[in-house]
Amino acid sequence: MANVEHLALLEQGAVGWIKWRTLNPQIEPDLSEANLTGVNLRGANLQGVNLRKALLDSTLLIAANLQGANLSQANLSRASLNEANLSDACLIDTTLIGAELSNAELSGANLIGADLYGANLSGVDLSDANLIGTNLRKVNFKGANLSTAQLLRANLTEASLVTANLSHTNLSSANLYEAELLGAYLYKAELHKANLCEAHLSGAYVFGANLCEADLERADLRWANLSRANLCQTNLRGANLRGANLSKANLERADLSGANLRGANFSKANLHGTTMPDGTTHH
Repeated sequence: MANVEHLALLEQGAVGWIKWRTLNPQIEPDLSEANLTGVNLRGANLQGVNLRKALLDSTLLIAANLQGANLSQANLSRASLNEANLSDACLIDTTLIGAELSNAELSGANLIGADLYGANLSGVDLSDANLIGTNLRKVNFKGANLSTAQLLRANLTEASLVTANLSHTNLSSANLYEAELLGAYLYKAELHKANLCEAHLSGAYVFGANLCEADLERADLRWANLSRANLCQTNLRGANLRGANLSKANLERADLSGANLRGANFSKANLHGTTMPDGTTHH
């Protein structure tokens, strides 16, 4: 439970709270399970604070400092966290449905099992963050930095990752059904067994990525750069690869049945055992 004294100080407002924290840097505030629904905490210093299971739905936390804070199992639905610092914060099993997190700092944060359905994370920094098994359905990641993040088994159905940085990101077994990845940067990303069915990857940079056994059925890959990508046993049935660069890509035993390969570059690509658009097997 929250420390009554700490909670009373916070409820007096962000200005007084910041002054108290400045004068008492040795105290670790305990606001666990506190009801702070709808409270204005804009710019508040909550660094390292225990907010476990706190009610923060619709709370105003714009530009707040939550670095290293414990927000596990907290309710932050529809909270305003734009430009907030949540680096290295613990957000395990936290509810962030419909939250506003544009341009927030979440590098190194732990979001295992969190629910961010429909949240706005445009321009956010999630580099090195842990998002294993996280619900990111319909999340807006436009222009976000997710480099080296862990997104194993994450649900990114219908998420917007337009121009997002996914360099060296682990998306193994992630669900990216109908995800928007136009112009996304997926350099050497790990997409083993990922579901990219009907995903939009037009103009994406997928150089050297591992898409082995991934499902790209009916995916839009027009003008995408898949040079040196591993597409071994990948399902590309009905995919649109018009103008795509597949030079030196590994397409061994991939299925290209019904795919559009007009203008695609297969220079030095491995097509051993590949099923071609007309149903024949390349030898």
